[in-house]
Amino acid sequence: MDHKLTPSTALLLIIPPFLWAGNAVVGRMMSELVPPITLNFLRWAIAFIILLPLGYSIFRKGSGLWAQRKRYACLGLLGIGLYNALQYMALHSSTPINVTLVGASMPMWMLLTGFLFFEARVLRKQVAGAALSVIGVFVVLSHGEWRQLLGLRFVIGDLFMIVATIVWAFYSWSLIQARDSSEVRRNWATFLLAQVSFGVVWSGIFAAGEWTLADSRIQWGWPLAGALAYVAIGPAIIAFRCWGLGVQRAGPSTAGFFNNLTPLFAALMSSAFLGEMPQAYHAVAFALIVSGIILSSRR
Repeated sequence: MDHKLTPSTALLLIIPPFLWAGNAVVGRMMSELVPPITLNFLRWAIAFIILLPLGYSIFRKGSGLWAQRKRYACLGLLGIGLYNALQYMALHSSTPINVTLVGASMPMWMLLTGFLFFEARVLRKQVAGAALSVIGVFVVLSHGEWRQLLGLRFVIGDLFMIVATIVWAFYSWSLIQARDSSEVRRNWATFLLAQVSFGVVWSGIFAAGEWTLADSRIQWGWPLAGALAYVAIGPAIIAFRCWGLGVQRAGPSTAGFFNNLTPLFAALMSSAFLGEMPQAYHAVAFALIVSGIILSSRR
């Protein structure tokens, strides 16, 4: 499949990192108001309600949803049921900057997943770009002091984010494996609603488990309502739409590098809303990440 990175495609792939950075900051701010897996369920339940008037036709008999139910159930599990739940869990013990920077290992997992499971060709410039991004991750994890890598200890949030990143790599590659020519695939709202329909079920099951196993509670109020509105519309519907279209145009490997813009936006938002000022080593990490994007996408 021939993929090309055009300015319009680059814009499509820049919008999701910006919105996802806001998602990380909001998730951190709401960590004391709502349990993380429940936050994920509420987010996608609202997104389902918003999408329903736009794509309800997929529930008609013969629409293609039922014939492809296993595929959409898998996409819903990876992209909706698991990825953001793991990210919100990560934000309970880590900062938005660190969570998004750990997520900057995305290009490595994209390349590795594509090579091992989807028969994708790996180019040298992609490997070099991924290496720069991974070095950027190590810079932030070591706080800019390489000797600290010898005694590096991950907090549980960092481990959750690594798993989330691997899950997102499988989700992104699965997006372009479709051979579904039904109305579900032809319209962006129906395609996203097909995933969300199964994803809400998955996230609801996980949220039920959270309430069963932990002493969970929700502090309702306008701050939580505003946060839910943002994460349901921006990082969910708009970002998923742009990411899906961008992945189809540029390919998962190239798109994965744009995910590394998320830490740039997260650092600025954390500074503005959480008082978590970026440090000098964050600037070094950002430079490495952006260099990886430029190197990997050069034609």
